[in-house]
Amino acid sequence: MDLPVAETLKQILNGACTAPAGIATRLDRLFQSLQQGTSTQPAHEIEDEIWAIWTSHADPALEARLQRAISGIARRRFAEAEQVLDELVRAAPHWAEAWNKRATLLYLQQRDAESIADIRATLQLEPRHFGAICGFGQICLRHGETAAAVSAFGAALQLNPHLDSVRAMLGELEPPPPTRLN
Repeated sequence: MDLPVAETLKQILNGACTAPAGIATRLDRLFQSLQQGTSTQPAHEIEDEIWAIWTSHADPALEARLQRAISGIARRRFAEAEQVLDELVRAAPHWAEAWNKRATLLYLQQRDAESIADIRATLQLEPRHFGAICGFGQICLRHGETAAAVSAFGAALQLNPHLDSVRAMLGELEPPPPTRLN
């Protein structure tokens, strides 16, 4: 299977630290707090707020449909979730989280080329989407693209340095520095 690994990694590395045009100031402040540790609020709460913004939509009916798709994925009702997500990306093509959730579903079904296409769409709309970037890293690992996975996970950690499981995975993937002998 020919995956667009290099092109997607370039997109991640070129856009990981930029905010999409017109993004809410609140989201900017949350990312700044995550990266600089300037908030008295725990990092996991800041991350939860970011996810809440990503999963929210001005149209409550669309938001309810996304929640239905998320529930379908959790219950492994993939056909049902895919139908809802296909409808969502058509109805709200500028909603990054609809693309990201469909990318997640496709990843779980091992439809990696399709998942990467949706990750790319997600990152076009929200270049700081550390969840989508980590999903891309997982796909790279599954295909033996360790260097690309390391780069993607590193980019995700730049955006959210509190992803402890990603940091641990990077520790396993990156060789330790050589020991100096005197």
